[in-house]
Amino acid sequence: MKPTPTEYIRQTRESYEKLGFEPYQWFHAEDESQLAPVKKPLSESKLGLISTAGTYVHGQVAYYYKDDTSVRAIPSDTPVKDIRFSHIMENYLVEARQDPCTVFPLEALTQLESDGTIGQLADNYFSCMGGIYSKNRVINELIPNLEEAVSKEQLDLLLLVPL
Repeated sequence: MKPTPTEYIRQTRESYEKLGFEPYQWFHAEDESQLAPVKKPLSESKLGLISTAGTYVHGQVAYYYKDDTSVRAIPSDTPVKDIRFSHIMENYLVEARQDPCTVFPLEALTQLESDGTIGQLADNYFSCMGGIYSKNRVINELIPNLEEAVSKEQLDLLLLVPL
């Protein structure tokens, strides 16, 4: 049985305690003003992807478990069989390891581009390990790392797939 959101919060707290961390502090952006309206149809847009599931490609370095703010570029034409995961919340990756497309939808996005629903896909998608304990490291390291990587793709739209 999949955990409900409330169970997820409880399980996250318990997992962090077992690892010897202080209680997890939930973080969200307080200023949503940077969300922009869509300027052109999806069928004419270039779409990118960020996953917080600790996704990486076979041959890349896996994520560390505590406060890893690094970012992995994953070519959009990567075969699903080469997708791997490393995340502090390992127990939430059971389904992802069985079907990587549940948290990193390579095949669905390729199909949407093929049928014209999406105009173009980014050359690279990006992943990070979303379970970062330090809010300061999220703000000062992870977000700038993601912004730098994503900006090079010159996207119209960005899909965020959280774990």
